[in-house]
Amino acid sequence: MKWKKIFTKIYKWEFWTFWVFYIPVYYYWAYCWVRTRSMFFFSAANPSMDMGGFIDYPKMEIFKIIPPDLLPKMVFITNEEEKQQAEQVAITKGIQFPLIAKPNRGERGKGVAKIKNPAQLKTYLDAATDHIILQDFVAHPLEFGIMYYRLPNETKGNITSIVQKEFLTVTGDGKSTVRQLMRQSKRVALYESHVEGSYPEILEKVPVKGEETLLEPIGNHSRGTIFRNSNYLINDQLIDVFDQMSKRIEGFYFGRYDIKVPTMEDLYAGKNIILMELNGVNSEPAHIYDPDMNIFAAYRDLLKHWQVLYKVSTQNHQNGVPYIDSREAFPRLVQHYK
Repeated sequence: MKWKKIFTKIYKWEFWTFWVFYIPVYYYWAYCWVRTRSMFFFSAANPSMDMGGFIDYPKMEIFKIIPPDLLPKMVFITNEEEKQQAEQVAITKGIQFPLIAKPNRGERGKGVAKIKNPAQLKTYLDAATDHIILQDFVAHPLEFGIMYYRLPNETKGNITSIVQKEFLTVTGDGKSTVRQLMRQSKRVALYESHVEGSYPEILEKVPVKGEETLLEPIGNHSRGTIFRNSNYLINDQLIDVFDQMSKRIEGFYFGRYDIKVPTMEDLYAGKNIILMELNGVNSEPAHIYDPDMNIFAAYRDLLKHWQVLYKVSTQNHQNGVPYIDSREAFPRLVQHYK
């Protein structure tokens, strides 16, 4: 079983580590570095985000520049006293269990948890070493990652990538446990240890035939969510929706919206869209992680996005936005990936 998992992760490039998969991108990064004379040229892409939203940026600061009507209800926990009062403050804000807890700094779903009750909340907060964000759990059935950019010298932007998220699930046969069902799928089996550590109570359940069991409620690729290439949804109407939304967020030009919405009609009408997170220059065109995506097409699309990032960054720089000093940024990069 162990060797099968290892082989699957090698054979399926979508599971490669970040540093390995990005090797071709490093050459283009170096090319842009030479042209701009700045290793961190992309820091100018989003002037309102620390380092443009590259690494280790505080989510709280980003949420503060987003109009509240686009966000779920949330509470910021910044000290021990607030930890003790977190449940009561959340209730006062209209946040009920289950809720989402996440660290103020973190990427790729690290530290994000669905909290079901006060006891779980206390355990989570007791273990937390960073400031914490508590968010209302949004039950809208559709979840998308939408990659957007707008050149600073232009009035109309563009959507370049859409993924619809398919959560990690198994379907019951009426006789097998959840654990056994997981082992029947090469992909799902990769996450057995994660589910055992996070949701052990579901592993020995026997779902009835045809019943779907959700194994991970957080829509992150590293937790088993499938990112389905949904670029066919892009049209002028949707671009207009995200143009209007983006222009309400000062200093934002390049990044990915992680949203939930009740229906496709609401999405195209720009109604009832809840923004779970807004990512900056560390965003990826997540459709490249569709299991059916050809690796050469994935690199083509990824490098196109870096070309756009270069254009956005250099235009902002020409308009007076400075590049961050490498003497400040490089030690942060080293510390982040230690």
